[in-house]
Amino acid sequence: MAKRKVPTKSNLMKAQSSKKLAEKGYDLLDKKRTILIGEMMNLIDEAKEIQSKIRSTFSDSYKALQDANVTMGINSVEEIALSINKEDDFEILLRSVMGVEIPEVKYDKKDFKAQYGIFRSNPALDTAVIDFQNIKYLIYRLAEIENSVFKLATEIQRTQKRANALDKIQIPKYKKQIKYIEETLEEKEREDFFRLKKVKEKKK
Repeated sequence: MAKRKVPTKSNLMKAQSSKKLAEKGYDLLDKKRTILIGEMMNLIDEAKEIQSKIRSTFSDSYKALQDANVTMGINSVEEIALSINKEDDFEILLRSVMGVEIPEVKYDKKDFKAQYGIFRSNPALDTAVIDFQNIKYLIYRLAEIENSVFKLATEIQRTQKRANALDKIQIPKYKKQIKYIEETLEEKEREDFFRLKKVKEKKK
């Protein structure tokens, strides 16, 4: 059982100060949680759009690739595919959202430039190459978003626990302390008043 504070004016002031600080901390955590949730929901909406674009672009690019295979031959398409650079340089940076470090993929989005002779290609293959290149950039962004959402969700959960601890445990505890000390001091003042009154009556 927790030991009660000695009912003094000094302890009353300390309890009132602690309660005020806890309430301010709760308000700040509540605002932080609201901002983080808003940021996360925006990212989730964007992720849904990107996933839809990826599905649509994949469908179009595979159709274009099939057309290229039919018109050029699978061996020719495979030979050209092997000659294309597979990766671009990118860098993972971090940015802070309410103290949460979330990733940001930095890269140079390059315009399409055929890395194979035009005489060896056709429009269907060019379309497939461009689409797959765009998918790569979409995947960069999707990976960035998914990592960010995970980190934000983790921080939201942590913030929620801290806010609940203040709202359900600390603040009620300080309120109880304040009430106990105030009632005890008021009772003591009444006793002192009646004692002083009796003393004065005896002196008459």
